[in-house]
Amino acid sequence: MKVYDSGVFLVNGKDIVPETEAARVQQLTGKPADKAEARKGTVAYGIMKAHNKSGDMENLKIRFDAMASHDITYVGIIQTARASGMTKFPLPYVLTCCHNSLCAVGGTINDDDHLFGLSAAKKYGGIFVPPHIAVIHQYMRENFAGCGKMILGSDSHTRYGALGTMAIGEGGGELVKQLLQDTYDVACPGVVAIYLTGKPAPYVGPQDVALAIIRAVFQRGYVKNKVMEFVGPGISSMTTDYRNGVDVMTTETTCLSSIWRTDGDTRAFLEKHGRGSEYRELNPAEVAYYDGCVYVDLSDIHPMIALPFHPSNAYEIGEFYGDLDEILDETEEAAAKVAGGRATFTLRDKLVNGKLQVQQGVIAGCAGGNYTNVVEAAHALKGRSCGDGEFYLSVYPSSQPVFTDLDRKGLLADLMDAGAVIRTAFCGPCFGAGDTPANNALSIRHTTRNFPNREGSKPGQGQMSAVALMDARSIAATAANGGLLTSAEDFDCKWGDVPEYHYDDRAYKSRVYNGYGQGDGNAALRFGPNIKDWPEMEPLADNILLKVVSKILDEVTTTDELIPSGETSSFRSNPLGLAEFTLSRRDPEYVGRARAVQAIEKERLAGKDVLPEVFAAINKLPGQEKVTARDVELGSTLYANKPGDGSAREQAASCQRVLGALANITQEYATKRYRSNCMNWGMIPFHLKGEPTAFEVGDYIYVPNARRALDGDLKDIPAYVIPNAATPGDGRVKTIHLYVQDMTKDEREIVKAGCLINYNRGRKR
Repeated sequence: MKVYDSGVFLVNGKDIVPETEAARVQQLTGKPADKAEARKGTVAYGIMKAHNKSGDMENLKIRFDAMASHDITYVGIIQTARASGMTKFPLPYVLTCCHNSLCAVGGTINDDDHLFGLSAAKKYGGIFVPPHIAVIHQYMRENFAGCGKMILGSDSHTRYGALGTMAIGEGGGELVKQLLQDTYDVACPGVVAIYLTGKPAPYVGPQDVALAIIRAVFQRGYVKNKVMEFVGPGISSMTTDYRNGVDVMTTETTCLSSIWRTDGDTRAFLEKHGRGSEYRELNPAEVAYYDGCVYVDLSDIHPMIALPFHPSNAYEIGEFYGDLDEILDETEEAAAKVAGGRATFTLRDKLVNGKLQVQQGVIAGCAGGNYTNVVEAAHALKGRSCGDGEFYLSVYPSSQPVFTDLDRKGLLADLMDAGAVIRTAFCGPCFGAGDTPANNALSIRHTTRNFPNREGSKPGQGQMSAVALMDARSIAATAANGGLLTSAEDFDCKWGDVPEYHYDDRAYKSRVYNGYGQGDGNAALRFGPNIKDWPEMEPLADNILLKVVSKILDEVTTTDELIPSGETSSFRSNPLGLAEFTLSRRDPEYVGRARAVQAIEKERLAGKDVLPEVFAAINKLPGQEKVTARDVELGSTLYANKPGDGSAREQAASCQRVLGALANITQEYATKRYRSNCMNWGMIPFHLKGEPTAFEVGDYIYVPNARRALDGDLKDIPAYVIPNAATPGDGRVKTIHLYVQDMTKDEREIVKAGCLINYNRGRKR
C-alpha cells in the first residue's frame, strides 16, 4: 500500500501520474495537463454538479434524492421539522427501526417511538421499516441506492458508494433542512483516489481490506472531510456485496463520502434487486485530478485485527502474533487510560499456549451481516463446533431477504448446528444495545466500530469489556477453534465458494409501509409519554460569558463519549432526559456543573444581579466599564482537543445545548458532521489559538461582541479568562484569542438565532 504525498492525475483510469510529474500526462494523452479541468473528471465531481443548486461548484448547495434515519434519530428530526413548519416529506424518507428494535429497556418507550415513526410516515408520506426487518443501510442498498444518486442519512455509516451513490451521514439538522426544501451547504470537498489493483486472497474479507486502508490514512487525516473515490482494475475482482462491506467502513477514515466506479457486477446487483434501470456506468474521465491517492494492491492484504479502541489500531493477525508482548502492553495501557481507575481490563491473562482466548464473536449489521460474509462463516463452521466454553458466537443477517435466502439454502442451520446463535436484523451490537460482553471480556466483531465502551460496558460501575474488529472469515475460524484467536489464512476451509444470492422481497411487501407521496395531513401523530418537544432556547446575545465545565485533553473525544450509546439512547426522544447522560462515561461531573450554570442564567433572566465578582472583573476591561448582567448571556462551554469522531447522532451536540451550552472550544473538530451539529443547535464552534493553559474547569471566559463577531471574518476573536476564586493562580484576567473556521451565511444566522428551530420560525418561507 502506498499513500502519495501529493495530488495525482489518473489517466485512462489506470495510469497514476504524480502532480510533480505532470509532463507525463501529455506523453500519455497528447495533451498538456490541465489541473483545473481534470478536477472535473472525477466521478464525484459529476455527481455533485448534478445535485448542486448554487451554480457555484466551489460552494455547493446540494439537494438529495432520498434520506434515511433509524429509531435513535428520526423522532428528534421529525419533531424539529414539525416545529420549523414542515407539512410533508418532499423526498423519499425511510424510517427504519433497527437500533432500538428490542423493546426490553425503559418500558414502552422503544415501541412508542416505532409507532410514532409509523404515524409520521402516514401523516407526512414516508417509508416505514418495522423492527427486525432490515438494518438501515442494507435496506437502502436494496431499495434506493443507484448510480449517480446522492442520499443523506442521520447515521454516520450512510455509505452506498459501491452502488454508484454518493451518500453522506450527518446530524439531524441537515436532514431537517432537506425536509424544509433547503439545501446541504458545503464547500466543494477534495477527492482522493483509492486505486485498487490485484485480487483479494479467498480468505481475505471486506473488513480486512477496509481496516488496512483505515490504518494507512486515519492518523494522518489524509481523507478527512474529502470524498474517497475507488478506481482501478481491482474493483472488478470483488463482488458488489463484498464492495459494500469495504465501502461502509470508509466512515472510519473521517471522509465525507465515497464513490466507486461501476461495472457489470454493479448492474447485476441492481437487476437482481429489481432496479436495473438505476444502473449507469461511472468512470473517471480520460484525465482526472485527485487531491491525493492511496494505491492498494489487494493481493498483499492479509487478515486483520483492529484492537481496542479504534478501527485504525489495526494489525495483520500474523503481525499481531509476531509482536504479541508489545502490542498487548500497549492495549492494556490504553485500557487503563479509558478506565481511569474505575475498572480493569486485561489481555495477558487471556493467553493460552501463545494464542489469545476471546470470549465472544459477533457478525452483524451493515458491515458484517451481508450475505457473502454469513455464507463464508457458515462454510467455515459446517460440521464443526464453537465449543461449550466461555466463547459464544452471534450472527445477525442484515435484512429479512438475506435471512430468508440463507435459511432456504440451509446455511443458518449449519451455523446453529455449530453452536452459533442466529438473530434478526439489528444494529445493537455495534453501539452497545445487544450482546454486551461480560466484565473483562474481549469480543471480536465484524461490525463498524470498537470505540471505548461502545459495546455497552460501564467503567463508572466497575465494568469494562472491549471489542476488536475482525472479518467474518477470521471470526468463524476463531469460533471453530473454541475462541482462540485464529486468522482465516491459517484455517482449513474452501473459502470463496459462495452460491449465487437470490433476492426475494416478499417480507418487505408484507411489512414495510410505503406511503411516499401519499401523506394524509389530517392524520394524527402517535405520541408516547417519553416523546417530548424541544425546550425553548435563547437567541445569542451580543456578549456571552462562558463557564468552563469540562476540559478534555485526550487526543480525540468520540461522540460516544460526548453522549454514550447503548441503553442511554432509550431517552433519545426526550431531550431533557437524554441530556442527563451527557459525558457520563468520560466526565461524570459535567451535567451537574452545566446545570449549575444554567440555574444562574435563569436567575439572570429573572432580573437578578448574578456573579458580582465576575462582572466587577469584566468592568475593568477596556470598553466594558458599563456592562451589567443584563447585557451578557451566560452559558457553559467545554474544551476538548479534537471532539466529534464517530456517530452522526446530533444528540452529542443537542444535549450540550439543552444543558445551556453556548459554545465549544477546540483545537480541531474531528468531523464536519459534529461541527455542523453544534452550529445547528446554536453553539459557536470556537477554535483556540495556542494551548489551553490559560483556563481550567470553573473559570469564566468572557467574549464581548460575540454576535457581531459572527458577521466578521471570524479569524481573531479576543476573549478574557476570569479565573474562578477556587482556581490556583494569581487571579489575574488573561486574554486569549479564539477563531472560527468559515461558516456559511445561514450557519451564522442559525447560531445567532439560538438554534435551527428558532431560525426557521423567524424567517419568511
